Amino acid sequence: MNFELSDEARMLQDGLRRYLADAYARPLREPSDTVWAGLAEMGVIGALFPEEAGGFGGTGWDIALVFEELGRVGSPEPLLDTGVLSGGLVAAAGGDVEAVIAGGTRLAFAHGEPGGRYDPTRVDTRVEDGRLTGRKAVVAHATSADELLVSAREGEALTLWRVDPDAVEMHDYPMTGGGFAADIVLNDTPGERLGEGDATEAIVQAQARATLALCAEALGLMERIRALTTDYLKTRKQFGRPIGTFQVLQHRMADLLIEIEQARSAVVNLAGNVDGPDRDRHVAATKNLIGEVARLVAEEAIQMHGGIGMTDEYELSHLVRRLTMVDHRFGDTLYHLERFIRLAVA
Repeated sequence: MNFELSDEARMLQDGLRRYLADAYARPLREPSDTVWAGLAEMGVIGALFPEEAGGFGGTGWDIALVFEELGRVGSPEPLLDTGVLSGGLVAAAGGDVEAVIAGGTRLAFAHGEPGGRYDPTRVDTRVEDGRLTGRKAVVAHATSADELLVSAREGEALTLWRVDPDAVEMHDYPMTGGGFAADIVLNDTPGERLGEGDATEAIVQAQARATLALCAEALGLMERIRALTTDYLKTRKQFGRPIGTFQVLQHRMADLLIEIEQARSAVVNLAGNVDGPDRDRHVAATKNLIGEVARLVAEEAIQMHGGIGMTDEYELSHLVRRLTMVDHRFGDTLYHLERFIRLAVA
């Protein structure tokens, strides 16, 4: 397997890194219309879709490249939800994603339900005669979405429906890592059917690719946190010399570097297998490892920074919050450990 970036991928990476460095010269805690428009203009959203859907990428490598760069700046933009998750489902159903790729339409996927415990097939929301009734929990970026994509049971089949956000009862709240989420109540709410047949496999595949995006974002967050910590150890002085010269802190940083490189290997492995036959086992292994390493990186960075690492004005606190919340989406470390064991012995 060739791990070298193609010339096109390298150009995308370099251009995206420069753009994000300028756009986030001052860290942003909430999504920005200006940044979103810039990402669309650069073609970043199109890199998440294959050519047949109107994009120019769509592979696991493209997803990992884009989201690692977004993670490096702690970007709160809803690119995962609109592009990889919702947009991927629309494309899989043969729908038109041109407006999504152009940045003109933002989507939010309302799928998880109270008590669902990360199971992508546990859906109690029902649909009858094109009208939906049920509850959805923690719908990321629902308040800023132009359109909701809602999963519901029609008989025994799991189906997808387009729903107007103004037609639902929405209770929004801020997310720890930035942006807003909402709990949604559907009460005989009208919807438009997306695609034909059962959508279970399409949803599982979209969540697998979204998990890759989330893991790549976590990797970018880890790299930025590592850089901040290294700089701090070089400038913070104790007993007349930089604390980075103390051997015990050097050993801790060395351990951190090894763990981050292991996380990178896991993301690379998942990028190459996210569309393969052994997808679920690779997703479980990667998400479990990323959760463990993310917790270690967050705790070590805060400890080595001391009190300043906890202040809201310092960039590290925002990055650590986003990194910590990675473990709570699409299944935490324990969920994926158990899932990996089940798949390994099946």
